[in-house]
Amino acid sequence: MKASNTQLALAVAAALASTSVLADNDTQKLQEELDALQKEVSALKKTSGFNLEFGGRVQLDYNYFDGAYNADNEGSGGSNFFPRRIRTYVESEHGNWDHKLLLEFAEGTAEIVMARVRYAFDNGLKVKAGKIREDISLNALTSSKHINTIERSSLANTFSPFFRWGASAYQYFKDSGFRYAIGVYKNDAFGATGSDENDKLTLAITGRATWSSTSPGDVIHLGVWHSYRDMGGNELGARFARGEVRETNTRLVDYAAGGVTSPLDSLSQTGLEFAYQADSLTLEAEYASRSLDAANSADFLDGERFDGFHVSASYFLGGEQRQYKASSALFVQPKNIKDAWELVARVSEVDATSSLQGTKATTYTLGTSYYVSSDIKFMGNLIYSDVEGAGTTALVGDEDSGMGFSARMQYLF
Repeated sequence: MKASNTQLALAVAAALASTSVLADNDTQKLQEELDALQKEVSALKKTSGFNLEFGGRVQLDYNYFDGAYNADNEGSGGSNFFPRRIRTYVESEHGNWDHKLLLEFAEGTAEIVMARVRYAFDNGLKVKAGKIREDISLNALTSSKHINTIERSSLANTFSPFFRWGASAYQYFKDSGFRYAIGVYKNDAFGATGSDENDKLTLAITGRATWSSTSPGDVIHLGVWHSYRDMGGNELGARFARGEVRETNTRLVDYAAGGVTSPLDSLSQTGLEFAYQADSLTLEAEYASRSLDAANSADFLDGERFDGFHVSASYFLGGEQRQYKASSALFVQPKNIKDAWELVARVSEVDATSSLQGTKATTYTLGTSYYVSSDIKFMGNLIYSDVEGAGTTALVGDEDSGMGFSARMQYLF
């Protein structure tokens, strides 16, 4: 949506804020401020040096879950209906510079998801800084509005820190199909606070390299990434992954279940990516491993490795095809899609077990999506998970498996 729809984007933001956050007088004051902002935006739109774009997404979800997912309630059925994401963004371009601000709204809160400033060199090198997404995992890098399952794989949710403050550089070479990205970020993920006991900034260094071969109806993608993260003596967060159902009271992958958490000096993560596309069929597979460097070398978790994988297949019944964006090394939904059905199947696993504690969850997902248009999509997923490991009883008792169902309505504006 281009800047001509500025009023709509601002009106949506105002409505979201006023329904659950602001008192009547605050709402009136906000409306006056939005009116003034609209005048400023209108003036900017007339300035040829700026190219403004506004848009966003609304994702409304329903979850049902039982067994291990609801172990705290003896495995009985639980359910919820909730706004999964309500986001709005503004982008602008000015010569070789561009910026994007992405905000997420929830009841009583607002969060900066992304705040990026980017410069593009004439040779294709791009440098960006701000709150940006780390280049980790093909599935994690795929935007939530383009993923073909309601929740990402357990691997993506375990290994990706998603958006962090930092700076990165990347470049795509069209002739060879090679792309690289490298960045430095503040490490306040996975239990780290972003500083050590001396209040010294702790950093993460992440790199990703991919190669792709593309032709009409045919894509091959290979990728590898690595991340070294200074944990500054902070304890590694215990709960790795939910098991691909959002609103449950138990996260099924927990490395400390039945034991203790571990303070770390650092951790290292490495992942491999593969994707193949032939017309309407898209296959994806990933493997990732995490290695712990404990603050105390006598800690029995020092040197422990946790790993995970996922394999998925999607197929469009009407012959549509997901778009592969080689410059970003990821997939997006088909362009101008309308009245189309997509089927998807996935198996994923994250193993966070050690000899004395932790759990492993294997999750199976079957799903379908109906695209009314490029902007409106309905999704349904059936999910089943098995839980194993030394910490299973401590985490879920006798409920070592669980069933879930998720549904979503997505609207892009």
